Amino acid sequence: MANSDMTSPATTSQTEFKPADAIAVLSRTPAVLNAWLRGLPEVWVRSNEGKDSWNASDIVGHLIVGERSDWMPRLRIILEQGQARPFDAFDRFAQAKQSQDKSLEELLDDFSRLRSESLSALQALNLQPDDLTRRGKHPALGVVTLSQLLATWAVHDLTHVHQLSRAMAHQYRDAVGPWSAYLGVLKCNGHSAP
Repeated sequence: MANSDMTSPATTSQTEFKPADAIAVLSRTPAVLNAWLRGLPEVWVRSNEGKDSWNASDIVGHLIVGERSDWMPRLRIILEQGQARPFDAFDRFAQAKQSQDKSLEELLDDFSRLRSESLSALQALNLQPDDLTRRGKHPALGVVTLSQLLATWAVHDLTHVHQLSRAMAHQYRDAVGPWSAYLGVLKCNGHSAP
């Protein structure tokens, strides 16, 4: 019999950041996206939630831009220059130009290759516990630590997997009929920055 006053390990909040745990998520994202998206009918991968929302190609393209100009470049700035040099601004919409002529399959391949390169470079740094407390300067958020950057990288992946599930579910929002009352993904308004 379960005691409702007891907290199970699965529901406790993990407060200690461990790079290996973040890498475990980061290393799986390309395979998750590949298994989920490759070969799907166009309705699932080219449709979005309406207005200015993103489809699967936009999301994968955005992840590619992050691999090229966000995560590892910012990590290197922290290690090499600390707070002396703020991070370059990140264009959250650069994929609109950079990915427009590529198929989803090409984008998935590019993302997988770039993520592998990023994680190889990250592991080659052999970060030590003291490195995780090193600080950099985000152009909008101010001072951040290397561990916060790595944690954000993993959660950023999860945010876009969540976004992808919303965009895909949106395509059947009417087809599910009254079951929509039980389908939280159809009620989610998203959780990304404005």
